Amino acid sequence: MFEIVAQRYPKVWPYIQLMRLDRPIGTLLLLWPTLWAIWVAGDGSPSLRTFIVFTLGVIVMRAAGCVINDYADRDFDGHVSRTKGRPLATGAVTSKQALALFSALVFVAFILVLFVNRFTFWLSFVGLGLAVLYPFTKRFTFMPQIFLGAAFSWAIPMAFAAETGELPPAAWLLYTANLLWTVAYDTQYAMVDREDDLKIGIRSTAILFGDADRLMIALLQGMAVFTLYMLGHRLGLSWAYWLGVAAATGLFVYQFLLTKERQPAACFKAFLNNQWAGMAIFAGLLLHYLLAA
Repeated sequence: MFEIVAQRYPKVWPYIQLMRLDRPIGTLLLLWPTLWAIWVAGDGSPSLRTFIVFTLGVIVMRAAGCVINDYADRDFDGHVSRTKGRPLATGAVTSKQALALFSALVFVAFILVLFVNRFTFWLSFVGLGLAVLYPFTKRFTFMPQIFLGAAFSWAIPMAFAAETGELPPAAWLLYTANLLWTVAYDTQYAMVDREDDLKIGIRSTAILFGDADRLMIALLQGMAVFTLYMLGHRLGLSWAYWLGVAAATGLFVYQFLLTKERQPAACFKAFLNNQWAGMAIFAGLLLHYLLAA
């Protein structure tokens, strides 16, 4: 489909690339935890409004995050082999056009949060702040992945606020689990660009962890699984949920083995594999609530 768009609408294609609409992995990694939160907050029967608003919000804010990220990295992407073909790096989209697109996407997100309660509306500004801040953290900290994790996880408390009007402990357990998981998989992602990042001065946890990178990723994933265990124990979730968590754990083990040689292609494959881990946990939650109905 995207090849057809590129051929028929060559002027539109760079904007699609800028929003990463042709690469849905980021949307999925943001969507699955959001769905975890919606189903837990809604006790298996979330409102249709919440589901629609947050699903659309994930798509829009992920696109906005990609635009502002590329704007922040516009002077660096051209020096990294994986990103040198991005629209801002090649000049296919100007900085002003990128900022205009970002503003338009944020406006759409603003319209979406008007359909939820006031508590969720105010929480959305924290999410926007995190999304804007993250791309610039690579300049002053070796842990920008933590800021990404905070941004990617903020839909979780927002979903609880939209469904219940409050932020119970379960919301923060899910938030913590997802933040840990996000730091882990984004470190895998950063391992792909580590050599280029070292040359141009971009910082990341992959550089910070050094030779302990795989061990630290495994530790973060283990902490995420333990936090999910705490959630399941607290809520009294059934075997279906535990099966989903077990499947995700198995995928984490596979990723650890996959990155043994630290080859960039293998690290990227491990990063992509995380979409299945997120789906496995959601499938377990969904099955739990369906069986309990």
